[in-house]
Amino acid sequence: MSHWSLYTWTRDGRSLRRALPTLTVLAALLTASAGVAAGAAGAVERDVLGSGGLTQIELSSFEGDESVRPLTTSALGKAGAVPGVRRVVADYSSALYAEEDGTYDLAARTLTPADDLPVTKGRLPPGAAELGKDEVVLPATAQGTDFASYVGRSIAFGYTKATGAESGATSVVVLRVVALYDPSWQADGPGVAYLSEETAASLAAARAGLSPNDFRDRKGAQSAVVVVGHQRQVAAVTEALQAQGFSASPVSDRVRNLPGLFGVADLAMRAGVLALAVGAVVLGAVRASDSTRARLGQFAVLRILGCGRPELRRILLGEALLSGGVAAVAGVASGTVLSVALAGPLSDVLGLPITVTDALPAPIWAAAALLTPAAGLAVGALLGSRDVLRRDPYLTARAHG
Repeated sequence: MSHWSLYTWTRDGRSLRRALPTLTVLAALLTASAGVAAGAAGAVERDVLGSGGLTQIELSSFEGDESVRPLTTSALGKAGAVPGVRRVVADYSSALYAEEDGTYDLAARTLTPADDLPVTKGRLPPGAAELGKDEVVLPATAQGTDFASYVGRSIAFGYTKATGAESGATSVVVLRVVALYDPSWQADGPGVAYLSEETAASLAAARAGLSPNDFRDRKGAQSAVVVVGHQRQVAAVTEALQAQGFSASPVSDRVRNLPGLFGVADLAMRAGVLALAVGAVVLGAVRASDSTRARLGQFAVLRILGCGRPELRRILLGEALLSGGVAAVAGVASGTVLSVALAGPLSDVLGLPITVTDALPAPIWAAAALLTPAAGLAVGALLGSRDVLRRDPYLTARAHG
């Protein structure tokens, strides 16, 4: 880089230094987005894999999709018979609401091996043991009700029992509250009560107006978690389940591939790099064209004094690299600070702890944010200055004399 580049970049307000603010903002947005996505992804992966996700496979049922095998009793029995499978836990959804004190209305689901609840009071069954059929785990607070005094007590809950095609009545079930969990943990949504598989199936069957056995045989579960003996067996078991018609996917793959929101975030990162590159090239072309036109007389004198077009291009290229480099460093620094500052609010939204190191952008995205502005601006500068520098220097000097 010519020393003239540094001189003109620092002293001349018409240099490519004018591209700094826009490029800095673009680099900062890309870095902050990468940090936020990395923080969310790291928190979800740590939470799911920390609960034994490396040895778990998720089965899903899609209502109305005949190509996917329903998770009925017989189907789950076939899944449990696959070599390598240690346990299959079906997830049934229903609802529990206040029968005595309070005004809460809680969704109810099966407590599966994939649920790593952050317990704040009480205790979950040790190891891989299931909840008892008369036990329930509640959020510490929900809908204005504090459940702290419920721990260890047997409480009457209301649930709906269908009495006709479009009618139902309230029935009562007595459950002992064995533990409370942090309500900010919302992997299955806010305010969820966790039950044993048997109890969850019974409540879901009552709402459908069926006996538990008929419900399990005819309707089936909405999802299930398959636990295998060792991580190395996951791929083979998943393949065997898929061959039997199940919608099966390893929990570890699902988390690491980050579908849904985080998959969109990954695509947004790629789109951000592309936008930054295109923006830098376009901005470089426009700014270089404007800059060379504004300094046409100055460049004409330099050419008359023996400075060729390649030397002038090197000056502009040096200005572009300086502008892009400074913008990249400033943008990455400010974007990283912003992503770290957003770690707390994002942690509250997800209900999962996000550390400062989680919120740091991945090296590949940080490198992209550092290199793209300078490279794009340099290409744009070369393209934008091409026509202007071809003008006759003597005629130009006379016109600006």
